[in-house]
Amino acid sequence: MSDRETISVYDEQAARYADLTDEANTEDPQLTRFIQAVPKGGKVLDLGCGPGASSVIMAQAGLEVEAMDASAEMVRLASAHPGFSARQAAFSDLKAEGIYDGIWANFSLLHAKRADFPNHLAAIHRALKPKGVFYIAMKLGQGEGPDRLGRFYSYYSEEDLKTYMQKAGFTVTARRLGSGTGLDGSVSDWIGLAAHA
Repeated sequence: MSDRETISVYDEQAARYADLTDEANTEDPQLTRFIQAVPKGGKVLDLGCGPGASSVIMAQAGLEVEAMDASAEMVRLASAHPGFSARQAAFSDLKAEGIYDGIWANFSLLHAKRADFPNHLAAIHRALKPKGVFYIAMKLGQGEGPDRLGRFYSYYSEEDLKTYMQKAGFTVTARRLGSGTGLDGSVSDWIGLAAHA
């Protein structure tokens, strides 16, 4: 995420976003499955960590957690939690190679431009160890553009997302569909895909 308007919205509404999402993130069955798929004590990256709720759960499970987000205020909230480190960084700053046992991208990469999406997936694949696990959640739909708050979104169909994942070298192992109310008050359908490198 590098869109200034999107980052500005998250900086301004970080606390409200945390109130809206923290409970759902900590009770996410997909997060439980992700943790179980990572080797005990493994190293994971929370990519677009927001206020850090998922990072907290992963750290409490004994994983070595790194967290990153483009919003300075989200990083501030995440850094208030013990057990992991959080830093401000954009998706394009991911340059690691073969160091993570898992990468968790829960409703974060939906803010990346469609033209940049393949490069981000390729960087995630490179950053994972062989057979490293990856989870991505995105809103379903078509096109790209701002929401009611001015945040930039790219939308994908299930088949589109799976195709992008496969082209990046991922094997999709599970999917989950749902819907929920976002920060802008609108209800959106979403998809979560579990995969490995």
